[in-house]
Amino acid sequence: MMAQLENGRLSSDDTMSVMTLNSQFDEESSFGSDSEINGFTSSRLTDKYGFIGGAQQYSSDMAQEVSLAVLRQREAKWLDMLNHWDKWISKRFKKVRLRCQKGIPPSLRGRAWLYLSGGKVKREQNIGIFGELDCQDGDPKWVDIIERDLHRQFPFHEMFVSRGGHGQQDLFRVLKAYTLYRPEEGYCQAQAPIAAVLLMHMPAEDAFWGLVQICEKYLPGYYSAGLEAVQLDGEILNGLLKRICPPAYHHLDKHKIEPILYMTEWFMCAFSRTLPWSSVLRVWDMFLCDGVKIIFRVGLVLLKCMLGSREKLKACPGQYETMELLRALEPRYMQEAFLVHQVLELPVSARDVEREHRIQLKRWKKTHGELTYKSPPRLHGAQAIMSAEPHSRLDLRQKPTIIVQYPSDFDSASDFIRLKKRSTIRRAPTKQDIPNPYPLPTDTKPAEEPPHLILATVKPERSHDPQIPNNFFPNPADIKKPNNFFPNPADIFKIANNFFPNPADILKNPVSIFMNPANFFLNPANFFLNPANIFKIPADIFKNQNNFFPNPANIFKNP
Repeated sequence: MMAQLENGRLSSDDTMSVMTLNSQFDEESSFGSDSEINGFTSSRLTDKYGFIGGAQQYSSDMAQEVSLAVLRQREAKWLDMLNHWDKWISKRFKKVRLRCQKGIPPSLRGRAWLYLSGGKVKREQNIGIFGELDCQDGDPKWVDIIERDLHRQFPFHEMFVSRGGHGQQDLFRVLKAYTLYRPEEGYCQAQAPIAAVLLMHMPAEDAFWGLVQICEKYLPGYYSAGLEAVQLDGEILNGLLKRICPPAYHHLDKHKIEPILYMTEWFMCAFSRTLPWSSVLRVWDMFLCDGVKIIFRVGLVLLKCMLGSREKLKACPGQYETMELLRALEPRYMQEAFLVHQVLELPVSARDVEREHRIQLKRWKKTHGELTYKSPPRLHGAQAIMSAEPHSRLDLRQKPTIIVQYPSDFDSASDFIRLKKRSTIRRAPTKQDIPNPYPLPTDTKPAEEPPHLILATVKPERSHDPQIPNNFFPNPADIKKPNNFFPNPADIFKIANNFFPNPADILKNPVSIFMNPANFFLNPANFFLNPANIFKIPADIFKNQNNFFPNPANIFKNP
């Protein structure tokens, strides 16, 4: 009974009705009522979760305590993960999942939930949107319904105990902003406890984007008109129950108990109205990490524990007794350690959920036709959400690939083998040639491939015989002699036939040096020499002293 009070559930005498037209729950639904306020105690003492006046005594005894040293170690690990979130979620997601299964530290739970759900990325992509929605008045139809539901959400929690308090004000802001953000969906009463749980751990703007992610990525279509997505997931739960626990399935089928009668509150509120608070937090840690398969697992564990044995089935021979049993779950099955262990051991994966979803969707179309509201595809967990909405820092998601490519033209195969031994060559994948959309004119000849330049060091073969006057490279030993390679400039100018005439003679008769330009260009043959005369045999060129190049033998002679 205390677990029901702490989570705002009604007694078994209260009933729930589903309005098929607007897909809303009436004021006497099990999501909360004014009768909860009557049990409020005068004590202002709160437990570690923020619940007032002994509302958590039942779940506190069942909470799994963690030592302070272990808690500090987990906080340090989570701080490192959150500071390098993109790297961890893309490369080490299994470690993130394992730490979520162990439980997120309370001091970092709000930040971790925002990161897991993708709300942080969503907020960064829509900076200022919540402020704009918060300033608007909102649809009066939805505003009136939201205001009537505010005091029903966790009335024993210190945030929502006072009418008009900061908790109820933030809850109103978040729910009103969502009706403006998704006017085609509007407001559903099951969204209020989801938003309230988020507000217990984060500010209003972060809670708004967390609610958006849960409604669009984790539970798409749950809060739209007709509740078709909830009914379809109820059939999926029934199909999985047939495989996991056949006795429970046959018992429910025998008494014509539809899944929508007992699983609506479980799934739409993510068990926040059903389980003790310590178990709620652990379920949400795993739910925001791995997706809706955790919700299916929790529902299957509860059905298996309550209806999985013959003794249990004998105690509920009819439909009424079975429904009463599912409304009043035994505390031992909701205990944190037991429930988490059973959830992790249950062999139900996201692939199983999707396979059953396809089967039930075909059956739904045969019996009910097409879905009225086509919701976006459901994403299973934080990693899938991050892949669908990547952050701007894509370099943290991709492993850089370094390709070393060497020229393929080698003089011999041995050169390539020797080069391959020195380094590891990773060849780039071959890509298909894409034709040029702007081809060159057809009459243009293709450019010829330039010849390969082969550099070779050739050792000159020279003779050191001093008797050969035409040797280009003289003997180094002869250079040290008086007749060295560089003659005396004074001696050079004394020789009339040298290449450089005497400067004194140039200054005496400048006309002889600078010819008349008119006379020079009269005969074009004077300007262009005969190539045949230029490329004569070098020996013949040096014989004629009037040639352009004087005889080197004359240069090196002793004047």
